[in-house]
Amino acid sequence: MWRKARKAALTEEEFASPLAKRPYDLRHAAVSTWLNAGVPAPQVAEWAGHSVAVLLHVYAKCIAGQEEQARQRIADALGEK
Repeated sequence: MWRKARKAALTEEEFASPLAKRPYDLRHAAVSTWLNAGVPAPQVAEWAGHSVAVLLHVYAKCIAGQEEQARQRIADALGEK
């Protein structure tokens, strides 16, 4: 059924790719998106049904591009300008 849905929804090139190959891939994409959007790990873990430890073990490599925001939060917390 999933294969039929992919075939109907995707272009031939997309269908031939690993894009959404399994239903789990959609879940993985959602969790990765939430983490990269800056949603705190405990909230993402709750939504995904994971412990924070499992969430970070599985998804830590997916978190990218937040270094500048993190440094700014630290500077703000320290009252730096």
